[in-house]
Amino acid sequence: MGWTTRDQIFETSFDLRLPLAQVFDFFADAGNLERITPDKLSFQIVSPQPIEMRDGALIDYRLSLMGVPFTWRTRITRWDPPRQFEDTQLAGPYRKWVHTHSFSEHDGLTTISDRVVYQLPFWPLGQLGLPFVRRQVRQIFRFREQAIRAWFQQTEAR
Repeated sequence: MGWTTRDQIFETSFDLRLPLAQVFDFFADAGNLERITPDKLSFQIVSPQPIEMRDGALIDYRLSLMGVPFTWRTRITRWDPPRQFEDTQLAGPYRKWVHTHSFSEHDGLTTISDRVVYQLPFWPLGQLGLPFVRRQVRQIFRFREQAIRAWFQQTEAR
């Protein structure tokens, strides 16, 4: 996991011993976002489901952070199954948020990689919240990895 200082950049990756197609199918179902987001965020997709994932697809969410509710709208700005997709915030809490999801398969493992490029609003005042936001992003992605691993373990056990 690493950070840079201009645009804020967060990167993380992990491996699953599963086929690429199976892993990508999980991510291609936008409904799984609720499953892999911490409960404390009260995350809810408000777009009608199922959502057809494709270039240009719009997804609306409602969530709260520290009790403050807000809405978030993203557009799928790149859709390249089963290797990559990207969602870009159109409206929400960040000045900029571009999340690239990448998938690769090697030696019986699928690597899931995430790269988020973001900027906080209200520059330069917003930068005061940067340590808090970095910590939150790390925690969310840590939870996400654990939830994904747990989901596939349960699925394999059936």
